Amino acid sequence: MLNKTVKNKIITKFKTHETDTGSSEVQIAILTHEVNELSKHLKTHRKDFSSRRGLIKKVSQRRRLLHYLERENKASFEKIIQELKIRYKNKMPAILKEENDVREEESVDTHSDEEETTE
Repeated sequence: MLNKTVKNKIITKFKTHETDTGSSEVQIAILTHEVNELSKHLKTHRKDFSSRRGLIKKVSQRRRLLHYLERENKASFEKIIQELKIRYKNKMPAILKEENDVREEESVDTHSDEEETTE
């Protein structure tokens, strides 16, 4: 859990406007700090499964916020990823993946048709 001074420092660093306290950028920064603190705790207290569960919840929440920010504001997403040094691997939703697979199959079919006509 963050104390007020640390939380206020994070908010002032990542806020998007003067009265901002809950934008995606601020929430991601706060969650990142909490994740780092919980990771340090779990290195020394390996059997603290309650804290491990809390860590997983915070990482999941941060991942959802990052996915949202990537869709809505790509520039802000890139900036926050660099500043916080977050490794982010975008896992495409299954629906989009299927659409891409269909498109790839169609492009393969058109290329094979072209090869047959040239022979």
